[in-house]
Amino acid sequence: MRQDNEHFFARRALERPLERRRELLRLGAAGLGAAGLGAAGLGAAGLRAAGVAGLAFTPGIAAAAEKVRTTARIVIAGAGAAGLAAASRLSAALDGATITLIDARRQHFYQPGFTLVGSGIKPASYVESATADYVPGNVELVEQRVAEFDPEANKVVTDGGQTFAYDFLIVATGLKLEYGLIEGMDEKLIGRDGIGSIYHSPAGAQATWQSMSAFADKGGTGIFLRPATEMKCAGAPLKYTFVTDDYLNRRGNRGRAEIVYNANNKALFSVPIVSEKVRMLFQQRGIRVNYERVLAAIEPGRRIAIFRTPTGIEEQDYDFIHVIPPMRAPEAIRNSPLPWRTGAWAAEGWMEVDKGTLRHLRYRNVFGVGDIAGVPKGKTAASVKWQVPVAVDHLVAEIASRSSDARYDGYTSCPLITRLGQAMLIEFDYENNLVPSFPGVIAPLEELWISWVMKTMALKPTYVSMLRGIA
Repeated sequence: MRQDNEHFFARRALERPLERRRELLRLGAAGLGAAGLGAAGLGAAGLRAAGVAGLAFTPGIAAAAEKVRTTARIVIAGAGAAGLAAASRLSAALDGATITLIDARRQHFYQPGFTLVGSGIKPASYVESATADYVPGNVELVEQRVAEFDPEANKVVTDGGQTFAYDFLIVATGLKLEYGLIEGMDEKLIGRDGIGSIYHSPAGAQATWQSMSAFADKGGTGIFLRPATEMKCAGAPLKYTFVTDDYLNRRGNRGRAEIVYNANNKALFSVPIVSEKVRMLFQQRGIRVNYERVLAAIEPGRRIAIFRTPTGIEEQDYDFIHVIPPMRAPEAIRNSPLPWRTGAWAAEGWMEVDKGTLRHLRYRNVFGVGDIAGVPKGKTAASVKWQVPVAVDHLVAEIASRSSDARYDGYTSCPLITRLGQAMLIEFDYENNLVPSFPGVIAPLEELWISWVMKTMALKPTYVSMLRGIA
């Protein structure tokens, strides 16, 4: 009965038709129609806020009047969000090109939805689909993994032994979750012994929900954290902390629980003003914060997490822990000439690309988009939407012997859930400027129902449109 009530409240937070109708009508003037919260109901600003603005709304890029004829061979390594979006846009922009998309994974995961699965809001099936469903008809999908990148010879080699020569290469391999770099941690532990990790997979997010829900039933100590590496969707660790706090409150067990968030550095978020807002919310809700704590090891049998700190090792007991692993480039990238050789992104193997054009700094016919790109911001679905049109425009311009002034400014969107039914729509750029899509309507640092709606209802339809190259 209790979980039925929770699902009722979650659904009601999505709907609230009477008391929220005026707010929707206000947003209608800004492009978010009261009758449609998906792709059809979002204007330019709304699509951008959802992270999937259309090509015509991308600065510096004009919609192509006609296809460019070419016999260029284009290889796209990786068929996640960035790879599929790039394939769709190239397919629409070029006539006669040989476009090859290489990825061994047959399933496509809607990763922005993992938090919703882990929060008991959506089933695992909500984030699962087939990669082949989004591949344009004139693009060849090779269901293998790129095992070797050879930009000197303009070729890639798959784990099946096939070699693909290219004139242009788009690298969209994503990143690798490195659970093995945490001593004692095994992916098989997710959902057991109080251990959760929404990042792992749809099944992992579902198992995490079950573990978190069991914790919310009893109370105890909940440990939350983020890794010291670059990571995808850096807002998710905060979201899951907020959601767990909310469930404890709803079940009447907050007074019997302690929630501890371990920041890897001296901030809670990379944008200072957002970091301070989160700090204030944590303080108001009694969430204790430890700074400069990095998870080094875990002892599941004893339920102890071991953190590195500036002064040594620190042990923390837990009843529930949300483990987020270190993240770095896949091995095939790290072992290639493509990563940064010096600087902040060298150790983890991120690709050496210009932050504005996403073009490789040493190999002009190579581009890196999505999580693999070594840029100051940009490991979210919103970033992918703004990166891919820029990279594709520069690639097509090279084929057409023209120049492109398209630039990616670091735009990133984080619908930061703060409790069931409320979120803050955080949008920012490379310079940590807040760049709200609905100024005067949706305040970026306010907890709002409409921001929750965009996260739970509007984002997925526009994400799918992005994969198809039509948003």
